[in-house]
Amino acid sequence: MVQKDILRGYLMNNTVWKIPDRFQPLISKSCIICKKCIKECSYDVLEFSDGAIHAKHGCVACQRCVEMCPMDAIEIRHIPDTLAPHGNYTERHRRAILSQANSGGVLLSSCGTDLSYNSIFDDLLLDAAQVTNPAVDPLRETIETKTYVGNRTGRLRLSPEGNIVSKLGCGVMMDMPIMLGHVSLGAVSYNAQKALFMAASRLNILAGTGEGGIHKDFRGFSQHLNSEVASGRFGVNPDFLKNVASVEIKIGQGAKPGHGGHLPGEKVSNIISETRMIPLGTDALSPYPHHDIYSIEDLEQLIATLKEAVNYEHPVGVKIAAVHNVAAIASGAVRAGADFITLDGFRGGTGSTPRIIRDYAGIPIEIAVAVVDKRLTDEGLRNRVTLCAGGSIRSSADMVKTIALGADVVGVCTAALIAMGCRVCQSCHLGNCSWGIATQRPDLVSRLDPEQGAERVVRLLSAWNEELKEILGAMGIDSVESLVGNRDRLRYIGSNPRIADVMGIKHAGEGWG
Repeated sequence: MVQKDILRGYLMNNTVWKIPDRFQPLISKSCIICKKCIKECSYDVLEFSDGAIHAKHGCVACQRCVEMCPMDAIEIRHIPDTLAPHGNYTERHRRAILSQANSGGVLLSSCGTDLSYNSIFDDLLLDAAQVTNPAVDPLRETIETKTYVGNRTGRLRLSPEGNIVSKLGCGVMMDMPIMLGHVSLGAVSYNAQKALFMAASRLNILAGTGEGGIHKDFRGFSQHLNSEVASGRFGVNPDFLKNVASVEIKIGQGAKPGHGGHLPGEKVSNIISETRMIPLGTDALSPYPHHDIYSIEDLEQLIATLKEAVNYEHPVGVKIAAVHNVAAIASGAVRAGADFITLDGFRGGTGSTPRIIRDYAGIPIEIAVAVVDKRLTDEGLRNRVTLCAGGSIRSSADMVKTIALGADVVGVCTAALIAMGCRVCQSCHLGNCSWGIATQRPDLVSRLDPEQGAERVVRLLSAWNEELKEILGAMGIDSVESLVGNRDRLRYIGSNPRIADVMGIKHAGEGWG
């Protein structure tokens, strides 16, 4: 009775209740008490007491302590459901309810959604060449993977002498159909963004700057930067626009369609303040809409303004989230003069977003690419624009399928961050990243070596490009351009035939023609 009275008194006098941990560090007897794990844990989970290392509350499974332990004495255990089982109110639902009852606020999270939606990529199989369409050996024959980002000329017009008389648009050539997605300085550290830019330069591809502008130290990478003009217009000025390879108007983001951006003031350090051109320590808020865009005509005006600002020397594109009416929106953007369109699927990553939007708003990138490619083709617009697509491109297989669905270029971001050390613990918004990636704390930023990070990203994407050549050869295709929108080389094996119909893909067992 005494214990029950104590518990009852605690619950009555405390409105913030403890939520059970999901992860727990286990330390074996081989621990030599070097305390390195305590130093490396940026979430203050481990402590030394009574002659041993003990775990406290709050482990996010970032694995930093495991990686740095010299004796391999630490294991992170996923704690099974600790609440009573219930078929409707799952542990996830109840954790969310308890968290909001404690805080009274919107639940935030990072990365892409962690809900177990079926991946359509996993329900698609690729074709392979056999007799009448022989394979191409990539070791002995050239398979071209170069592509361009920018305005396409459409149908070429030739003079009687055979010279091209069509007006050629501006574009950026890349050695592979991959660009690094937008990730701003603020969402990630100085060292992390530098590593991404270094990798893009070595691979001869584009890297997105995010909506935070470009730090002066990174101007040397200008020929490989795809700048972003978001609703907050952070860091946007004529000098910024002219010192990049391409300009992209951000209308929406896959992880938070219809939502703006928010970088808390505690993350706005001197570097962020200088780059974004905002006061030190103040919140950086991007409005939900662009307050000068309320129609396709308004978008057309901004595109024209930006093209004028860059002297028509760089392509100007539009980034939109994959939403239900994405095909019509993309069509309008092309008619407004966009040189390239970027589609961002709802599994795409982010440094911070309301969980309700991340988990439940938007549509998969697989569907968005297919319907946009078909709409633009039907309207005679497809050959005027470059179509880029991202939002959880996890592997070279996903990349190949995205291209076959209709994209010219795929955007990769989370995979690149994983290559640099990210463990996808979904805690970016807390700013305590143990790997020095999603943080502005100087002691943590210094943990990431930009040179090492860049080299790992280079190796990853180089491997993907080699695998692209392997599958193109197996399909009897000698150029990635010939795969773009070639949905007849895909077959669907999933359980929902309607998805295949919407995407214009045949079912396994159906032949060509």
